[in-house]
Amino acid sequence: MKNIAILCSGGDVSGMNPALKHFVEYSLQKLLTPFFIYDGYEGLIDNNIKEVAYKDVAGIINRGGTKIGSSRSQRFMEKSYRNIAKKNLDMLNINMLIVLGGDGSFRGLDVFYKEHGVKFCGIPSTIDNDISLTEYCLGVDSALNIIKTSIDSIRDTASSFKRAFVIETMGRDCGFLALVSALTSGAELCLIPEKEYNLKSLEESFKNQIKNGRRYFIAIVAEGIKDDSQTIANWFEQKIGMQARVSVLGHIQRGGNPTIYDRLMAYRFVNNAIDALLEGKKDGVICYTKDGFKYKNIDEVVNTPFVLDPELLKFLKNI
Repeated sequence: MKNIAILCSGGDVSGMNPALKHFVEYSLQKLLTPFFIYDGYEGLIDNNIKEVAYKDVAGIINRGGTKIGSSRSQRFMEKSYRNIAKKNLDMLNINMLIVLGGDGSFRGLDVFYKEHGVKFCGIPSTIDNDISLTEYCLGVDSALNIIKTSIDSIRDTASSFKRAFVIETMGRDCGFLALVSALTSGAELCLIPEKEYNLKSLEESFKNQIKNGRRYFIAIVAEGIKDDSQTIANWFEQKIGMQARVSVLGHIQRGGNPTIYDRLMAYRFVNNAIDALLEGKKDGVICYTKDGFKYKNIDEVVNTPFVLDPELLKFLKNI
């Protein structure tokens, strides 16, 4: 029997629990002994590692977050703690790792592999959807659906009170969530870090829309834009002449019931990751592309600058 472990690193996403469930099922199917590493790299250092079976993942497929916890580990950045982590894996004869995380998590594993030779495969798991060479990261669809429901609810109040609502999404320096949410919710304004904007150029158009009967505005802004959301709300009140409110969605976007799509993607990501390791791959990431799932070397992923889909950016000119 070969031993394989999985951990979650960085921000949690809805989709991690379905991935954990299938990790156990598919590992056993492939005659591997599965282990959970609790609380991310912190658990790897603290030897919080346990062998698991079917009973450990029963009833988790519909739950958001991650059953095994996650962390952002400062200690793992130090070589002495990585040495401890390797000893912990050696005691359990674990030489294959799967990591659900983002770019920073993969960089840490790359260093770990080069130092100690522990084979790993990363599964992109971040609602920011900002990992290079993959068009989709686990958890994104669930986050978009949370945002959609929130916008639809806010629209009811906006139309009732003749107000502008500035709705802030997460995403760090990536505008993916904001852009897709704006396009699919019929927002009148979308501001993202990837595109420069000039609010003054919109003033005449927005005032004319009000004269022609518009009762409210929905503005979707990414958290990484140059102005804060309250500044955009102040602009609506002072320059457009419409009362405005700010709604920061925050961490509500990261939790909640995983969507069907994220459950399916979790299944497929895990299958491809385990298969890659069994085929002899050693240090890479499973990426989802227009041509399906592809194994990419970690160096290629972390050293390729992330670029938002140009096709999506073309649509931005309409809002």
